Amino acid sequence: MRDVAIAGAGIIDFGELFEQSFDEMAEQAFMNAVEDVDHGIEPGEIDAAFFGTLDIANDASSGLGASHSTGLFGIPSSRVENACATGSTAFRQATTAVRAGQADVALVLGAEKMRDSAEGLIEGAALDQVWRGRGVTMPAFFGMRATRHMHQYGTTREQIAKVSVKNHENGAKYPHAHYQFTCSVEDVVEGPQVTYPLNLYDCCPVTDGAAATIVVSEDVVEEYTDDPVWVAGSGLSTDSLLRGDDEALVGFPASTQAASQAYDEAGITAEEIDVAEVHDCFTITELVTYEDLGFCEKGKGGEFIDSGAPELDGETPVNPSGGLLAKGHPIGATGVAQINEIYEQLRGEAGAVQVGNDPEYGLQHNAGIGRNATGSISCVNVLSAERP
Repeated sequence: MRDVAIAGAGIIDFGELFEQSFDEMAEQAFMNAVEDVDHGIEPGEIDAAFFGTLDIANDASSGLGASHSTGLFGIPSSRVENACATGSTAFRQATTAVRAGQADVALVLGAEKMRDSAEGLIEGAALDQVWRGRGVTMPAFFGMRATRHMHQYGTTREQIAKVSVKNHENGAKYPHAHYQFTCSVEDVVEGPQVTYPLNLYDCCPVTDGAAATIVVSEDVVEEYTDDPVWVAGSGLSTDSLLRGDDEALVGFPASTQAASQAYDEAGITAEEIDVAEVHDCFTITELVTYEDLGFCEKGKGGEFIDSGAPELDGETPVNPSGGLLAKGHPIGATGVAQINEIYEQLRGEAGAVQVGNDPEYGLQHNAGIGRNATGSISCVNVLSAERP
């Protein structure tokens, strides 16, 4: 099996992009990635494409969605869909193909139009589905988890709010974030309530966006860059949709399993992660994820953020881009954008949100899918500044 590296990354500004079509967003992210390659690349040198989207706006129903927006016809192009882990799974599939020798240069393209569809999760929650109880929305799912975490471990409302304060502080410095404002703990806990105990600033926005990454094999990497970021490990795991009153209420087993796979493949432990982009669709999600990924002991997520460890200048900076809470969550693009941020962090090119601990290993994480076992699928990728 061959080693795989990232040679280029591109993103567009996330936000309410009614003025841009799906193809225009995807095309611009792709062109930004092409222009990012240090030694240059011709689109014709790309020999496979992996396209992450949930197709919420019904505008990209196959791998052709990537081909049409980039002009990359005549090569294998596959659409990848894996709930909120869609973008990170597309990246995993691309690196697997390159590692196996099916391609030397592969494009990962993630895009989503979240604002252009009349359908939504609230409408879906009203349907009588076996895996989604009537009236149970995503905020309600995570509100239950926050309540349970507070009850079981003594986590305080203020500790949960600190996740939002931290990520909005970072997002205000990140040029592609949807929201670029700061807030205080008081702003979070006194904001308009969405579902107890979560308020407006505990929830990520509904955002359009696109991002692209170019991955290459060890055989050709020197043609494209002298400063590659390497793929050190990857994990993907699932948990049952129908579990609901067990450990999933205070953690996401799929995240723990995916992280374990990724750490084992990279040959490292959680203690060696220097910077991370993790799934923070709600504040409680990030706090629980600290524990699931091994950044702290179970039940200690509140103490972890109190310690300052996940701050930009902390021991383990988490979500320097502002995370989903500030940057937004265009589902297909989310994981790809997280990968791109870790790529820039490991190259020392993250600008105002560059972490200061000279990172060697970076981690990217997504969790997704609903009912009472929300987070029942997870993908974790570990990147390295040095060749594994």
